[in-house]
Amino acid sequence: FHKDLSLHPVSFDLARRLDEQSIRESIRNLVLTNRGERPFQPELGCDIQNILFEPLDYGSAGILRSEIADVLNRYEPRIRVNTINCIPEEMSNGYEVELSYTIVGRDDTPVAVEFFLERTR
Repeated sequence: FHKDLSLHPVSFDLARRLDEQSIRESIRNLVLTNRGERPFQPELGCDIQNILFEPLDYGSAGILRSEIADVLNRYEPRIRVNTINCIPEEMSNGYEVELSYTIVGRDDTPVAVEFFLERTR
């Protein structure tokens, strides 16, 4: 087996990944999934692809921030979102996104993640 598809030692089902890396992967997948893209889950995802082709300004950044917050609050119960900052970068033709979240059930310091969303054709 691939190491990501390990079996649970008691139930012999696929073992769930609960570490920070799996949460980061889930955040990435949720943000980059277009709404309606997954079969039988028409509400999952966000419409960032449409927003990225709107004017590159703080109004669009606010809509982008709202979409990201909505999808994470609805579909990622392992985290509590603290802050989301979306900053338009005209020179790079995209948005710098800064996300801070806390893992539910742990007293760790908040986790900060930064990524860049850009238009692609």
